[in-house]
Amino acid sequence: MLVNSTNKQIFALLNSKKIMSNILRLVIACVVLGAGVTLCGFGFWGWGILVFLIGGLILTTYFINEKMIMAQFYLRKENTVKAEAWLMKITDYEKELNKNQHGYYNLLLGLNESRKAPLKAEKYFKKALSLGMKMSHNIALAKLSLAGIAMAKRNKREAQMYLQEATKADTNKLLAEQIKMLKNQMAQMDKQQVIRGGFRQQF
Repeated sequence: MLVNSTNKQIFALLNSKKIMSNILRLVIACVVLGAGVTLCGFGFWGWGILVFLIGGLILTTYFINEKMIMAQFYLRKENTVKAEAWLMKITDYEKELNKNQHGYYNLLLGLNESRKAPLKAEKYFKKALSLGMKMSHNIALAKLSLAGIAMAKRNKREAQMYLQEATKADTNKLLAEQIKMLKNQMAQMDKQQVIRGGFRQQF
């Protein structure tokens, strides 16, 4: 009963709306893991393993925030309202998230904002790139999004630059289809400009 009560208090603390420092998560995880080891040491193997697993789960949230996971889930489901709701629960990402997640958090904000107001999403993509992201396909996605925004602003040079950088970063070709589509749109835009400005001289 005591262990169950403690577990409930721990999860209530993790799901609290108050700002929780990511360091505090690490401390709680270490304490719970230590408690699990202690219980096993005293022969309470069942409870010890259970508490140890709970500690491992809490430790996982130090590296991968549960609110980020939920936001990503709803973004994939095209549910921007719920995705934004989960992202807004992170009120101070510098304290609540692991440093490696700072760039990815801004990427998610940009992706969510781009569904509503694409031009307003630009600052989030640039912030994500400046903070850095470990996965190359996330870098490619941010640059591809910036290329699309540059096209919307009729800035061809910037769009081409970001598109080339996105192609280079997409080492696993996960965004090959989207990159090809944007290139086709850019070519179509060039044709429209030629029609408006008159026919080019053919050689």
